[in-house]
Amino acid sequence: MTPSILLRLALPLALAAAATAQSTLVDAMSQELARNFQALKDKADPPPYFLSYEITQEDVYNVSGTLGAIDSTGGGKSRTLDVSVRVGSPKLDNYHRVRGAGGGAAQFTSGAQITYEDNANSIKHRLWEETDRAYRAAAERLIRIQTNTQVRVAEQDASADFSSTEPAVSLAAPVKLKFDVEEWTGRIRKLSERFRNYPSVLTSRVTVSGQAETRYFVNTEGTRLEFGRGYARVFISASAKAADGADVANFESFEAEDSGGLPDDKTVLAAIDRVAKDVTALLRAPEAEPFVGPAILSGRAAGVFFHEIFGHRVEGFRQKDEDEGQTFTKSVGTQVLPNFLSVIFDPTRHSAAGEDLYGWYDYDDEGVKARPTIAVENGVLKTFLMSRSAVAGFGESNGHGRRQPGYEVVSRQSNLIVESTKAVSDARLREMLIEEIKRQNKPYGLYFRDITNGFTTTSRAGLQAFSVVPVIVYRVYADGRPDELVRGADIVGTPLASFAKILATGDKPEVFNGYCGAESGSVPVSAVSPAILVSEIEIEKKAKANDRPPLLPEPASAEKGGGQ
Repeated sequence: MTPSILLRLALPLALAAAATAQSTLVDAMSQELARNFQALKDKADPPPYFLSYEITQEDVYNVSGTLGAIDSTGGGKSRTLDVSVRVGSPKLDNYHRVRGAGGGAAQFTSGAQITYEDNANSIKHRLWEETDRAYRAAAERLIRIQTNTQVRVAEQDASADFSSTEPAVSLAAPVKLKFDVEEWTGRIRKLSERFRNYPSVLTSRVTVSGQAETRYFVNTEGTRLEFGRGYARVFISASAKAADGADVANFESFEAEDSGGLPDDKTVLAAIDRVAKDVTALLRAPEAEPFVGPAILSGRAAGVFFHEIFGHRVEGFRQKDEDEGQTFTKSVGTQVLPNFLSVIFDPTRHSAAGEDLYGWYDYDDEGVKARPTIAVENGVLKTFLMSRSAVAGFGESNGHGRRQPGYEVVSRQSNLIVESTKAVSDARLREMLIEEIKRQNKPYGLYFRDITNGFTTTSRAGLQAFSVVPVIVYRVYADGRPDELVRGADIVGTPLASFAKILATGDKPEVFNGYCGAESGSVPVSAVSPAILVSEIEIEKKAKANDRPPLLPEPASAEKGGGQ
């Protein structure tokens, strides 16, 4: 038994009063938590020293349309239970990473579905079943871990597997979904019809989604939480096929905390026109050639760039895992970025640059209160993104333990915010690009207007490299010729070399909202950054299909040209 854990089973008096208002669900979770924890301590060998329950309640609705017709509607309500059982001790427990077993978190929870109704008996029965299953898996894994430590050399990082934190109690009302299905069905029908004006576009879609999420969390340290948030999004996408078989596509999206914050039809129609015109122009654009030279990344593109090549490499669990490349593990207190750049991860920020952010939350998935974390200050690395799994030199969580329901928690990114003290206007940044093209005697430079996604390899088994996938790329000529749109380019590189080539930034931050998929599943994130000028970036040709465009003409329609 661990005395400090047992003492926390009783809520402090100041917190107990707040707990009296807890919901039926939190009440059932708290009762079953205490019963199961006590029973396992009395009867199980090894006994658990920690137990937590998290239930994620989601209420979702989506409407999708194409060319003026609704092709998909639907939604639903669900509750997903995640159980975390820890056996052994905080120093060494069942979540300890086994060297050579590959990355990712140990998996005990199964993301079990439970009733959406507040039926205490049904809820408690499901909690009991999942606790028993999770405990058995945890006990078996602890045996393998203890054997592993005896037959292998000592680990480089012997910090604890689980750190202490103060219990928290916050019991807010569940978040209600704000989504008018009838209104949005009519709007999507009208909005999606706009693509009929663009015959070169083969496929198009406009989708609106609304989601209300409430999380319920209890643990044996005394934490009792009920909190939530809303999500709303309009997503516009279009694609076509060029004569050489290449697929071209573009998208735009709008995000808000609820559907009432989404833009009006005029704004969305303007975005549809931009997407469709970009796709049409890409069909005529020449294919990009492999190239190394100077470039500007727009704020949105730079946000994805930092998320991929920097953000993943400062996630705390990667510093302890010896299968990881550990790019920055020994770099705390040293310069890792140009001295005019700072990077903050702030899950408390709800908006930036006039847009709602996706990566905010009140508490992380270990019940730790969200807080800003300065990862880099004036180019110098200060800390890592921490869950409750400690790493050498950093023994406490800073509120970045995150997961998708059904996965185990690891340290993950939230709202990444890049700040610069060497910011210039867009016009001056372009002038600096032209100067750099001339200085390097390059035929042109590049401008990356928008990026769809990216991925990076952080393990030792693979190359320490990244790839970012742009959708709108221009060649910029130093002799005054107009910028030239090109297609089929991917950005590739290695992180340390790329950071050293950042010369300056713009003065207007832009927002990229999306979902990041990694070891603990898919979680909402945001990246906020000004445009950046780099002295050198490398692009390679994108893989392409060989199918020809459709042989048959598009169906004729007397109503062609609608949607004005």
